[in-house]
Amino acid sequence: MYNTNKITKREFLRLAGVSGVVLSAGLAGIRPGEAFAKQKLLKKPSSNTAFVPDLEIALRADRNKVSILPGKQTSVWTYKGEVLHGGRSTLQAVGDSYLGPVIRVHRGQKVRVHFKNGMGEESIIHWHGLHVSQEADGHPRFAVSSGGSYVYEFEVKNRAGTYWYHPHPHGITGPQVYFGLAGLFLVSDADEQALGLPSGDHDIPLVIQDRSFNNRNQLVYLPGGPMSGMMGFLGERVLVNGKTNFALDVDTGAYRLRILNGSNSRIYKLAWENGMPVTVIGTDGGLLEKPVQRPYVMLAPAERVDLWVDFSAVPVGTDMRLKSLAFDAGMMGGMGNMGGMMGPGGRGMGMMGGRRGGGSFIIPNGDAFTVMKVRVSRQGQGTGGLPSVLSAVPRIPVDEAINIDNPRTFRFFMQRMRWTINGRTFGMTDVAPDEIVNLNTAEVWEFVNLSAGMGMMGMPHPVHVHGLQFQVLERNIDSMWEPMWDTIRDGFIDEGLKDTVLLMPGMRIKVLLKFEDFPGLFLYHCHNLEHEDMGMMRNYLIKA
Repeated sequence: MYNTNKITKREFLRLAGVSGVVLSAGLAGIRPGEAFAKQKLLKKPSSNTAFVPDLEIALRADRNKVSILPGKQTSVWTYKGEVLHGGRSTLQAVGDSYLGPVIRVHRGQKVRVHFKNGMGEESIIHWHGLHVSQEADGHPRFAVSSGGSYVYEFEVKNRAGTYWYHPHPHGITGPQVYFGLAGLFLVSDADEQALGLPSGDHDIPLVIQDRSFNNRNQLVYLPGGPMSGMMGFLGERVLVNGKTNFALDVDTGAYRLRILNGSNSRIYKLAWENGMPVTVIGTDGGLLEKPVQRPYVMLAPAERVDLWVDFSAVPVGTDMRLKSLAFDAGMMGGMGNMGGMMGPGGRGMGMMGGRRGGGSFIIPNGDAFTVMKVRVSRQGQGTGGLPSVLSAVPRIPVDEAINIDNPRTFRFFMQRMRWTINGRTFGMTDVAPDEIVNLNTAEVWEFVNLSAGMGMMGMPHPVHVHGLQFQVLERNIDSMWEPMWDTIRDGFIDEGLKDTVLLMPGMRIKVLLKFEDFPGLFLYHCHNLEHEDMGMMRNYLIKA
């Protein structure tokens, strides 16, 4: 059992079965001379007197207790915020929840954030999806110790959309997010505001997570030992905005539901129980060009989706449910009695099956369950229609890619019981020659997950690239994985900009990226947080 009052990096690595491995400077596959000068990379920025912020806030990571289940309160970690300069409505609390405040900003604003670490172990904040400098991105080399502080300064360059923030210290990101450290970062702009989309109390942020509790209402993390961390964490209960059995009370109007998959490793196949199409208006990088309808939407850890829902034709008193439908989550091969099917076509559980952590049952990855209830409880004042055109997505012309005929390839697979990318694991400032790109160029990258075909472990990997948004060019699936693909193929929203993409077993994905504005050292990694903590993360260097 993981105790929130005594959590340390050493304990996490011991539980995960990789103590002394992921932090080693001499990991397999890393050649001599791949590390860059630490005296340059480890400099921590301080407040810049030439930077005049439009918004200045303080965020403190600290311990707290909240009511999640009936009875005893649950010990958590949480971000507490305060506006030091700027609009007071910038920070919006998420009810009685462990989640950090929703931060609402406008494109073009200059933001200064004073982060204070009050947790008892090192941490740093990553502004997930934002296009910022390396100093503001939250790389683990900038992590501050307990009692330490860090100053972020950046201009909001991103389009209107749903972004988020969470900790990013190496080796302990998983437990820090799991015990509560996360919050939404919402960007607006003039183009979005002109659309007349649902706003105010009809613009609803929703963070979906899964958690397990013991019989004292305390969070339980990685109780199954090393193999549970190897697969990724799956919980017994689904929480929305930090609450179990979440019910959203609505009227008969139109709503914008901003959904973040804030889980450590769980994938959701979101659909309306009554069969109503899912109408998508935005993804990771902001609004789509036009609304897209799907029977369901696949949502991997760290991915976001903005839904438009019109309840005007729903009778008052109706209860609806947003569900996660059953799907094939892939295979776990060669791992003994780990609960997943030993070949394509079975729903791999990603965790030891059965009961654990105080006698509760783990929901396998790929099983069906209710995410939340929606209650249409009152008559609304009518609704405007959904615009047929939403935005102009700033696409990169494919012919701008300097390697259009020779994409960089990044293979995500297990090697010698380690999760790796191209056979390498994370080193704090390590960069291989094939991880160096040039500023003001565009490239095609190919992410590959074909390890199961070699008798290795096949698992989904949500791939996140720091510092930019990219375009998904194509997905290809190996023929042996067609049965799995048939259960999920209609749920991918690749029409907009992305910063995280779900790479299923047997899949190849090509993406188009452009490296602009900010040279420096950035990360790319699997956003299954247990995989990330075990080293399935690498640096890439943008050279000026």
